[in-house]
Amino acid sequence: MLTESLDTLGRTALTGVLAYVGLIVLLRVSGKRTLSALNAFDFVVTVALGSTLATILLSKDVSVPQGLVGLVTLIGLQFLVAWLSVHVPLVRRGVRSSPVALVVNGRHRIDVMDAERVTVSEVAQAVRREGRGSVAGLAAVVLETDGTLSIIASADDLSALEGVRGWPDAHA
Repeated sequence: MLTESLDTLGRTALTGVLAYVGLIVLLRVSGKRTLSALNAFDFVVTVALGSTLATILLSKDVSVPQGLVGLVTLIGLQFLVAWLSVHVPLVRRGVRSSPVALVVNGRHRIDVMDAERVTVSEVAQAVRREGRGSVAGLAAVVLETDGTLSIIASADDLSALEGVRGWPDAHA
């Protein structure tokens, strides 16, 4: 309300500064991966960090030290899962999705698009965004692990498509 006490507003401002500084320090220590958008797990952690920061700021029931412990816990878990997904294939498969080819050699793979819940018009939008008028001349359109669509023009070297599900030379 408009009649909030100066104590309440001051507490929110001080808490905000302390929590913000704490979060910045934690993010710098934890590395770039903490706020990446490489996969759904990374996205969830980013949302959880934002939610935790908001709770620290606005809830009188959560102290700054409690909130910082929550942030450390989230960042620590994200670091642990990211490390395990690099070193343990079973964890990697559980946490990360695989990129998948939606268009191969200029042809839509409608069954795959249906399974991934991507429409022909969404692929067309991505193709237009890349300044192209048609999928016909493309080597591939790939649905990446972060949900973006990558457009791969015909080229001599298509080694970047290794490991993409549905690519003809893929072993995944």
